Amino acid sequence: VLDEIEQYIHQHTASLGELFDALAEETRETLPLPQMQVGRVEGQLLRMLIQLSGAARVLEIGTYSGYSALAMASALPAEGHLITCDIDPVATQVAQRYFDKAPWGSKIELRLGPAVDTMRDLVRAERRFDLVFIDADKTNYSNYFDAAMDLIPVGGLIVVDNALWSGAVLAPDSEDATAIAQLNEKIASDPRVEQVLLSVRDGIHLARKVR
Repeated sequence: VLDEIEQYIHQHTASLGELFDALAEETRETLPLPQMQVGRVEGQLLRMLIQLSGAARVLEIGTYSGYSALAMASALPAEGHLITCDIDPVATQVAQRYFDKAPWGSKIELRLGPAVDTMRDLVRAERRFDLVFIDADKTNYSNYFDAAMDLIPVGGLIVVDNALWSGAVLAPDSEDATAIAQLNEKIASDPRVEQVLLSVRDGIHLARKVR
């Protein structure tokens, strides 16, 4: 969408609060690739998905500086728990500082290491999650989706970020764009899920497990 519309959407979406504004500012000023941060609009959408679905157990693939984890954890019930996975020790140090500041930060567990390995461990441990948010290295998206399907029950929700990749999915010309386009096709043809592809920010693909 036009930049003016993006700004209008941002202005007409409720702020998540001062803690999130501070995190967004620090991310922009101190970390590379600050555009990886989900921001207010997607943060509010993720928070609302937690509220609407009643999710209490959440798995996030790709922490970065922690904005999305904080947003989702803020909507969890008292007994809720969120595991977030990443391999970047620098960005996750920022994330952990903000987790420690948040009243709900104790609901967040950070696991540093390859997410594919973490997900395999969780599958072996027979853990179950109500919602899985995928926002990490794009070439592993299909692997993350497959593992997520093993981790959610019927009725569980998978949320895939960057599903449009700035429009490159129309004519993929890179490994990342190809991986995302292939996953979109895979989800759209998977009889185990109901799905919808949204044009929020860089694209969000929602898949609800039905069988």
